[in-house]
Amino acid sequence: MSELPRDLPITGYVEQLSGRPGEALEFKVSSISNKPFTARLFRSICADPNPDGPGIVEEDASEYFATQEFASTHRPFFPGSYGVAAGDVSENAEAAIVFSATIYPTQRSERAQTVLGCGEFDLCLDPQGAACFQARATKVSTNAPLKLRQWHRVEGRLENGVLSITQNVLGRYAVAPVNAETACSAIALQDIATVGARMSGTQACQHFNGKIEAPSIIANDVTLCAWDFAQAMTKMTVPSQAGPALALVNFPARAVTGANWDATEMNWSHRPDHYAAIHFHQDDIYDFGWDTDFTFTIPDDMPSGIYVMRLECDGQHEAIPFFVCPPLGTRRADLCVLVSTFTYAIYGNHARPDYNPSWQDRISDWNTYPHNPAEYPQYGLSTYNYHSDGSGICHASHRRPLFNLRPGYLTFGNTPCSGLRHFPADSHLISWLHAKGINYDIVTDNDLHTHGHAAISGYRVLTTGTHPEYHTEESLNALRDYRDNGGHLAYLGGNGFYWRIAIHSENDGMLEIRRAEDGIRAWAAEPGEYYNAFDGSYGGLWRRNGRAPQDLVGIGFAAQGEFFGDPYRRILTDPEFEWVFEGVEGDIIGDFGYSGNGAAGFELDHMDKRIGTPDNAVLLARSVTREHDFMLVPEEQLTHLTNLTGGTEAEAKHADMIYCNYPGGGSVFATGSITFCGSLPWNDYKNNVSRILQNVIEKALS
Repeated sequence: MSELPRDLPITGYVEQLSGRPGEALEFKVSSISNKPFTARLFRSICADPNPDGPGIVEEDASEYFATQEFASTHRPFFPGSYGVAAGDVSENAEAAIVFSATIYPTQRSERAQTVLGCGEFDLCLDPQGAACFQARATKVSTNAPLKLRQWHRVEGRLENGVLSITQNVLGRYAVAPVNAETACSAIALQDIATVGARMSGTQACQHFNGKIEAPSIIANDVTLCAWDFAQAMTKMTVPSQAGPALALVNFPARAVTGANWDATEMNWSHRPDHYAAIHFHQDDIYDFGWDTDFTFTIPDDMPSGIYVMRLECDGQHEAIPFFVCPPLGTRRADLCVLVSTFTYAIYGNHARPDYNPSWQDRISDWNTYPHNPAEYPQYGLSTYNYHSDGSGICHASHRRPLFNLRPGYLTFGNTPCSGLRHFPADSHLISWLHAKGINYDIVTDNDLHTHGHAAISGYRVLTTGTHPEYHTEESLNALRDYRDNGGHLAYLGGNGFYWRIAIHSENDGMLEIRRAEDGIRAWAAEPGEYYNAFDGSYGGLWRRNGRAPQDLVGIGFAAQGEFFGDPYRRILTDPEFEWVFEGVEGDIIGDFGYSGNGAAGFELDHMDKRIGTPDNAVLLARSVTREHDFMLVPEEQLTHLTNLTGGTEAEAKHADMIYCNYPGGGSVFATGSITFCGSLPWNDYKNNVSRILQNVIEKALS
């Protein structure tokens, strides 16, 4: 792969992904040019760049934001998590100084990795992985590399002209301590202490990869600073046992097992002393924290919808989407589209392992978004990727440039279709609503989390997009209450309502996912680390939390395949629901589409009355699925011969299109496929998938 510049020519993000009239959105932009950049506003109708389809469709929205120029500023960013004390530590040069910590290293490095630093003192691992203590220009190393993923106690000491280092292996495999010492002149201690990195000027360097527990600095047997990482677990500041508090930078992972963990307790809130460690990574970066370049206050008369702030500078381009919602409690349409911003952020900057630079050929031919996170990992990857030390990334944020949250971004660059997921794929539904002249409002899942049922109360219909996978308890409760209070919910995707996430109390843009026990997982949470640090809730699948998707929308995740789609076959035998298929000829539905070339593909959901599908659920159609090209999800499997449904794998691996009525007058129409919406624009929106959805929406709106 060719070497690329560290920073993109122009990029940015918006502090708030959504807003309402009267609210100001803050745009953060980095431009390496010495020329000003131009900002123009458009309304997004379709974000699919495929020239065989509608293409990128945007309407000029300059009546709400006049085209403007702003001075270019190059805004750097600095990966790597660490802790920094809130005040100085000081002691005279004659004192006996002791730096110590319990550590669990997870990665070798060509450079030193600081465990605990302060001024001219540095307790670290040297490039060979051995414990090392440095005071000014003098350093001493044990020259015995620590074993990765094993707990050790390290201690550096300067006393009576001797600089020494000691490392102990902890646990059942403990051996004799390893020591080393050398002569060193007395040095005064005076500076701010750091944990997991050391400071070089105003920037941190020498980031540590692994867990750190119980760091402390002692002088003449008096503790100058010490921190218990079992304290204030849900916060980003650790109170001190002595000395200043410790502020955590770049959100290192908390609620991780410590040196005392013995598997007798899995919930950190029950035994915090077993979770008294923090896992630091050299590549932690989520909220860039850039200064604001300009703000946009949403006008009162601006229609609810999806908008794009397009930036241009010196021939380079960027596009930043955002979502305009109606005033809280005010409906401007009878239909509401739920935008899955949680899912967008969780997948944000997903560097796919199958990415190939040859995809740039299609990107160039289609003149679409050119950048891919696989080529720019320094911008921070997604929770579907790993840290450099091999641990799974469990945090996400939209407060950084997200490559795949861009119009025209291609997730799959070598498929015989558009190859879209998430934000661009959801635009197939938006473009369909415009083509059919159906008015709509936009609401985000963050609105549901914050405002609950009040954010969607009164809408006759609420539709999801293609993949509403990640939810909080509050957002699920809002959808349940909407349905049970007479709302008509259209679930137009697959693999929805699947994973539980948590939101940080001090930064509402920070999300956490623990991939516990089961499910289709990009990585597996470590034993004992299934509970979220942000709020203490049990992580993993909503199904494992007693809220299977079937309980909300009648169907739930069953099978996953490659990015292709098959058609449905009409199965309906209940004449009461013939209206769903009015104007539809034949039994084969959706053997076409811009997502996988078929309406039922990639990830499929099915009915299961044992875990929530209502008894009155009507099966309208079922996918004609290529059995050997899909795998049954792990939570459905029992052994190599049996699965939870009791039947064969083939009987479980399909998408079910269903309709359910609920007490209170509400209903659910569910399609059970991620690729369903990709069929809507086919043949200029004149096709049997489009007709079925139109029948359902018009019935609910009538």
